[in-house]
Amino acid sequence: MSTSQKTTTTDTAGRDKLVADLKVVVADAEELLKATASQTGERITAARAKAEESLKVAKVRLADAQASAMASTKAAAKATDEYVHENPWQAVGVAAVAGLLLGALISRR
Repeated sequence: MSTSQKTTTTDTAGRDKLVADLKVVVADAEELLKATASQTGERITAARAKAEESLKVAKVRLADAQASAMASTKAAAKATDEYVHENPWQAVGVAAVAGLLLGALISRR
């Protein structure tokens, strides 16, 4: 695996975690807004408005992160597909070695 592929894998994993974390934050914020819907007062109204705005921004960022993650995944899949088509025997060799290593690891337990 080349350095750029490792970096892409690390970036994708980090991006996936960010997306998952943002989903949790959005869900929590929506729940908080629903729970405080009956509350009144100037401070609570200002806090709700600020939370709603932050929630909108988070949703936009979440959508962007998901689109970026999907694009990265598609690009990696396309690059892998092209490599396998251009180098079928190398791909078979790599798969065989990976299978051998996996089998050795499993048989040790």
